[in-house]
Amino acid sequence: MNRSLRTMPKGRFLMLLLFVGVLLSAICVSYSAHWNRQLLNMLYTELSVRDKAQAEWGRLILEQSTWTAHGRIETLASEQLKMRIPEPAEVKLVAP
Repeated sequence: MNRSLRTMPKGRFLMLLLFVGVLLSAICVSYSAHWNRQLLNMLYTELSVRDKAQAEWGRLILEQSTWTAHGRIETLASEQLKMRIPEPAEVKLVAP
């Protein structure tokens, strides 16, 4: 085999090198396209997770604003805790 490489014309050896280079380049392009698709799928998965988290965040903010509404707090204080606004005669100021 070593003898055949020595006797091989330079043009054939160059063609062999070019063929191997083109073959390796094609394999690299295929791998790069596959890797790109995998990364794109991962991106879309993460974007979906982000969108779901943002929707949940919006629902939680809405729920928090509902639970902390002034009217609701006042109703709970008066009905469940029997709290009331004191009369002016019941208010005592303490001097510092």
